[in-house]
Amino acid sequence: MNKKRSNTLFITEVAVFTALAYLLDFVAGVLSLRIWPQGGSISIAMVPIFLMAYRWGVKGGLLTGFLLGLLQFILGFAQIYTIIQGIIDYFIAFTVVGLAGVFAGKIKNSLEEGQKGKWITYAVLGTFLGSLLRYFCHVIAGAVFFGEYAPKGQPVAIYSLLYNGTYMLPSFIISAIIIILVISAVPKRMILQKN
Repeated sequence: MNKKRSNTLFITEVAVFTALAYLLDFVAGVLSLRIWPQGGSISIAMVPIFLMAYRWGVKGGLLTGFLLGLLQFILGFAQIYTIIQGIIDYFIAFTVVGLAGVFAGKIKNSLEEGQKGKWITYAVLGTFLGSLLRYFCHVIAGAVFFGEYAPKGQPVAIYSLLYNGTYMLPSFIISAIIIILVISAVPKRMILQKN
């Protein structure tokens, strides 16, 4: 594939997967407002970011995650109380999900070699890494900006770890399962995009 066509494909896929991630997060957010009043939801919005990270590497994942955060910020869906909190909870938190792309090469090699157990392991590790980094961003923002909601006598850090864990752990597990199912279902050439 020539470079110009590859760049066009990359930009198109980033746009489509960012829009898909936004829609998935929007639906989950609407359904979860009463459960997590300070923000957060069990969402599969990270799945498109992971798919871009595994297909295009870190650049695809980071850009898709950043644009998702930007869309949430611009379109008013985000719960922003201060500019710094908004940057941490949206721009940084969703951008770092794209670092799952560090496993893209290993996933592609394992797929090419037909080693199902290996690519699944690397895909889950990447999903875990991206989810963990996002979780840390939310924990930091929660401890700094939402400490007032901690129950009396509970350390703010513990409150933030628990609050954010209640939606991030299920989001990681569901995303990992979906990633495995999607990669298993699509033809290998769909993931094996040459960067």
